Amino acid sequence: MHVTHNEALRILDGLVQLSVLDRDLTTPPGSPAEGDRYIVGSGATGDWAGWDLNIALWTDGAWLRLPPRTGWRAWVEDEGLLLVYDGAGWVGTTPAACRTWRCWGWVPRRMRRTRSRPS
Repeated sequence: MHVTHNEALRILDGLVQLSVLDRDLTTPPGSPAEGDRYIVGSGATGDWAGWDLNIALWTDGAWLRLPPRTGWRAWVEDEGLLLVYDGAGWVGTTPAACRTWRCWGWVPRRMRRTRSRPS
């Protein structure tokens, strides 16, 4: 697949400092503005059919599909939430979203198991 210089710049512009307006929509909005981005919700239809969990970028009067890669981060504007794509889906990065400190790879000192000394 050959990507032109202009197309590469459009993709780069859509991904750098990725911020999306919403992550729940399953149909494209009626009047998108240039540069609008969304995480497509599951069960998408219309122009977004088959784009579940992908980034939809409105550019040059058309939707451009950007399949996410593991490690991508996206700020969801309508929720004030940072998400990370883990290879299977978009997951939250806040303690409330994780519901456990272990998802961060860190355990508070008071919760760590200590070895008991042999008697």
